[in-house]
Amino acid sequence: MKIHLSDPNTAFIGIIKNPKQTITLDANFLIPPDRTPITKSPIKFDQFKEIWLEPIFQAFPNLAIHEAVYAELVGHSPQNYIDQKMDPEAARLTLLKDTDLTEIELMLRDAIESRIVPRTKYEPLLDNKDDRGEVKSLAYIAVKELLYFAAHDHNALQLIEKAEEWSTGLDNIHAIRMFELIYYLYRKKLSDQTALKMLYKYQYYLTDREKNENPSWGNFHSEMDSIYKQYFC
Repeated sequence: MKIHLSDPNTAFIGIIKNPKQTITLDANFLIPPDRTPITKSPIKFDQFKEIWLEPIFQAFPNLAIHEAVYAELVGHSPQNYIDQKMDPEAARLTLLKDTDLTEIELMLRDAIESRIVPRTKYEPLLDNKDDRGEVKSLAYIAVKELLYFAAHDHNALQLIEKAEEWSTGLDNIHAIRMFELIYYLYRKKLSDQTALKMLYKYQYYLTDREKNENPSWGNFHSEMDSIYKQYFC
């Protein structure tokens, strides 16, 4: 995925200033990335949990996932971990359910879904898994006026960024990208710096194309500093 650093992301600035806001997560923020077709070294769940998940839950106390995203975790290592975070005593993660929508909200949800679906691989009549989590999450948070959706999926981010051009109905949703939260953890010293470098390189600086398009780790955090460091206390 290509990193664009030409313009500040006002949504990212918003959560720097107030990390207690609700951030809805896509499944790819919770499942360890697997790029084994390119590299022989996958990131194991325990490693991903230590580098990424635990620091994210420490940094942001009001995270949420839609029930369609939770369904993608069933049978995978993250499921038990996420179950613990949703435990009422932990109160670290909110599960967003369509059954919590009012009749009017359900109608609005369906209308927004109908705009999103043509730009995805999701087919409502088949209720297939492809892009289902993104579609259901985005439609729900648009209706509930939840501002932030955090994702590493290019298409999900495009649905938000091109909301006006594509008429997706997602004009009031703001995207948070994985590289921004990697930088957040780095700047706040909430995770091991060497491990964050590894995660960044695994996600954004692995192929020849990525090395040509994206900044190296050193240039990345220097460029991010020039844009965002002023917003950190």
